[in-house]
Amino acid sequence: MDAFLDILWHHILVAVGYATSLLDLVFSPLNALDPAVAISAIALITVAITKFLSSKFKTRRYQKLKQQFTHWYKVRQEALKCEDPEKAKRLAKNIDEARLNKLYYDYFFEGLLNSLATKYLPIFIMLAYVNETYRPAALARCFGRKAVFTFGGANSTLPPVGAVFWFVLSLIFFYAIWYFGHLIYTRRRMPADPGEL
Repeated sequence: MDAFLDILWHHILVAVGYATSLLDLVFSPLNALDPAVAISAIALITVAITKFLSSKFKTRRYQKLKQQFTHWYKVRQEALKCEDPEKAKRLAKNIDEARLNKLYYDYFFEGLLNSLATKYLPIFIMLAYVNETYRPAALARCFGRKAVFTFGGANSTLPPVGAVFWFVLSLIFFYAIWYFGHLIYTRRRMPADPGEL
């Protein structure tokens, strides 16, 4: 078993080395501009990748659970419309206990696993890449400074902005832009209210 784990670990390290070399090849032209620009571009690409993956890739089990959950939730809502309030509560409770509670937890955990694979895993991979590639020693070697930004010169009391902090700020910024852009786009595409015409 130890020999198998050693071989597996060796293959993982080789794969990580190849992936790092590929990312270096892709992002190295951006380093000619500035490390802040390169890290911001990596953050933008990461946001685009996570949005694409989370919208296009859903497991069959997730889709099936979503369909079943929606069906039984509608059944529960119809049961609550019963004229007798006590009977409606009992029907809803029976539906919850028989189907809906288990479906909800299965659907929730499948969605969580789906999000881990399509959203959080790419973010953590890119975060690890930024942390390794733009560490202070690498920044000093390539750009002549140990941080992405420094405020107020060498004697400043403000801490320097590192690569990981800048990457996280860039991610938040681009996710906010994506969210508000999508919100504005969907509001403009909504048809006009017929009552206003």
